[in-house]
Amino acid sequence: MDTQVLIIGAGPTGLALAADLTRRGVGHRIVDRAAGPFTGSRAKGVQPRTLEVLDDLGVVDRVLAAGTTTLPARWVDGDRARVVDLNEGRHPTPNTPYARTLVIPQFATEAALRSLVPHVEYGAEVTGLTQDEHGVTAVVNGREITAAYAVACDGGRSPVRKRLGVGFAGETLEDHRIVVADVVVDGLDRDHWHMWRSDPASMLALCPLPGTDLFQLQANLAPDREGAPAEAELRELVTTRTGRPELVLREVAWTSLFRLNVRMVDRYRVGRVFLAGDAAHVHSPSGAQGMNTGVQDACNLGWKLGSALSGALSTEAAEALLDSYEGERLPIAAWLLGVTTEAHRRMAAEMKIGKRDDELLQLGLGYREGPLAEPSGLDGVQPGDRAPDAPCALADGTRTRVFDLLRGPGFTLLGLGVEPPAHDGVRAHRIEDPDGHVAAGYGLPDGALALVRPDGYVGAVSHDPEVISGYLKRVLG
Repeated sequence: MDTQVLIIGAGPTGLALAADLTRRGVGHRIVDRAAGPFTGSRAKGVQPRTLEVLDDLGVVDRVLAAGTTTLPARWVDGDRARVVDLNEGRHPTPNTPYARTLVIPQFATEAALRSLVPHVEYGAEVTGLTQDEHGVTAVVNGREITAAYAVACDGGRSPVRKRLGVGFAGETLEDHRIVVADVVVDGLDRDHWHMWRSDPASMLALCPLPGTDLFQLQANLAPDREGAPAEAELRELVTTRTGRPELVLREVAWTSLFRLNVRMVDRYRVGRVFLAGDAAHVHSPSGAQGMNTGVQDACNLGWKLGSALSGALSTEAAEALLDSYEGERLPIAAWLLGVTTEAHRRMAAEMKIGKRDDELLQLGLGYREGPLAEPSGLDGVQPGDRAPDAPCALADGTRTRVFDLLRGPGFTLLGLGVEPPAHDGVRAHRIEDPDGHVAAGYGLPDGALALVRPDGYVGAVSHDPEVISGYLKRVLG
């Protein structure tokens, strides 16, 4: 084998997976047919659950410094104007340190993830892919690369998905054609996300991009529109749709024209090839879910690939663990497709956008109904739930927080006021709760054990150490 995992596509999903495999010591190569890193702002909203993943990876401070969580929306509809805080009432708590959506250009998020990856092979196009029971063979720029597994993170038009013959069911919203562009506009304040609409066919939005002099422009165009508008046409759109001739668009850095697709696959795995990110699901941009869902795909898959490739699992256990990727991630993608489509239609028809709840912030999404979760019988967090943060103390009185104890690529066993039993490859900590934050976040009785998976979700909770041992044996063989 040339490598253990071949990652096809170096967008946010592929980079997040590569970063996770890097810290696990899993050999991988990440290839992308583009000549170099993406330079546009496209997916500019990073949700709190994704920020928690970036915290675990060690780059959240860099990402937070390059974005903002305090950008209210200013809506203008004819002669009416209003300002809306999309994150109203959401503030950090001891259990949720990241409570608001971060606005940051996609290229900045990708740069942070790329800093964790030893090497990205740009200008490397996959033109063939075959597999057998032993591995995958990809043809990249005319040369063969062999790997134990491949992960297609190659976007909504995924050539790999098409080669696999995986369906991409859903709909194309033919009455919607949208241009997205990064532009410089003089005369407009950078303290709001500006939106104008005089009728349903003439929406325009300009969102300042932190750390740059750019705005991201979004505008709907005629359904039969072909080809992205040139700078002169974008300039005219800004003038006519804002009704403010003093606003001058004077530079265009990046442009993309797209038709809204709402589609997803019916399977995330074909043998030794997995689908992730836009290759598996495409959403309306309303609600800022697409990129975040892809990063969560990577977070879910990374530890499972690492475990399967470790040599410690039986063949049966490895296959079941890898199959659980689809069982956990496909239902979430299906739910989000419905939510984002409804949000888009509501905004297009009524110019209304809902405030973000825990599900849209991806804090309330989990795997309780997934193949790895069994009800605990206890009150409080359940297997499949996100593991909350909480300031706490170790047995020797050292102050810490749960997220710092969970940081890293392995399982973590927390004993709430009790010494947890030792297990090979599992970090174990007795934690005390002097300020009540663990009780508030976890809701578990004193003396309980909470096993947290490498992706930050609860695996098992119980007073009985045998339940923890049974879970580890079942999942890790």
